[in-house]
Amino acid sequence: MHVLLLKEPRDGDSGPDPYIKELASHGHKATLIPVLSFKFVSLNILSEKLFQPEKHGGLIFTSPRAVEAVKMCLELEERIEEWNSSVKDKWNGKSVYVVGRATAALVRNLGLNPLGEDTGTADVLSRLIIEREDTNILPLFFPCGSIKREVLPTALRESGVPLETLTVYQTAEHPDLDKNLKNYFTEQGIPASVAFFSPSGVKFCLQAVQRLSGEQLTQIKFAAIGPTTQDAMAAEGLCVSCSAEKPTAEHLAAAIAKALH
Repeated sequence: MHVLLLKEPRDGDSGPDPYIKELASHGHKATLIPVLSFKFVSLNILSEKLFQPEKHGGLIFTSPRAVEAVKMCLELEERIEEWNSSVKDKWNGKSVYVVGRATAALVRNLGLNPLGEDTGTADVLSRLIIEREDTNILPLFFPCGSIKREVLPTALRESGVPLETLTVYQTAEHPDLDKNLKNYFTEQGIPASVAFFSPSGVKFCLQAVQRLSGEQLTQIKFAAIGPTTQDAMAAEGLCVSCSAEKPTAEHLAAAIAKALH
C-alpha cells in the first residue's frame, strides 16, 4: 500500500531514507515529500559561543538542524582544527544533551558525547537535565530553531536551571510543497496512510491533504511520529490511527503496518 511521509529527507548520507526502507520491509511503498525549508541565521554569534565553553554549563541540541548550524560554523571559519584539538574536549567535560537518535548521530560526528539519545521528546529530556544539573551551574547553551516549542525552556526555568537560547535557523514552508502534494495525489492517488513528523508539518500540509483527498479523507490512516505531533493532529480534528512508540523508522513503520493490517 502507498504511504505518504511528510518529512525532510535525511541529511548527508546517501542511500534510501530509513523510513522508506522500513516501510518497504513491511511491504508498503513510501514516498517522501519535504515540508519545510530552513535558513540559517546568527552563525557569527553561534561561532563565538561555541569557542567559549568556559562560559557555559553544557550544550543542548533538540534538532539535527541546530547541529548542522554548528558544523557550518566550524567549516566556514576553518576552525575545525582548533575545535578538534581543544574545544570539543572542554565541551565533553560538561554535559551535551540531545533528543533522539538522528541528532545524537550528528553530535557524535562533531566529536561530542551525547546524553539523552533515548529521551525522544523535549519533555523527557528536560526531566533528565533537571535530575542531573544543579541550579548554580553556568547557563546551558541551547541553539534552536525559530519555531521551537517552549516545553524545555519553561521546564528548566521553573526548576531554576539556567539556560541561554539562540535562534540559529528559521523554519518556513517548503517552496514546492503544494505542487509536490498535488503531483503525488494526481499520480499515485489517495495514499493508504499519511505520516506527519512535526506540528509545523501539520500546519503546512493538512489543508492541502484534506482538499486533495476530498471525501476519501476518512479512508486514510493518519500516523504521528510522536505525542507532540499527535496532539497537533488531534487539535485539528484529525483521527490519528497510530503513533510511533519511539521516534524511529522501525517504530513508525511497525505502527503504520499494524494500522493498515
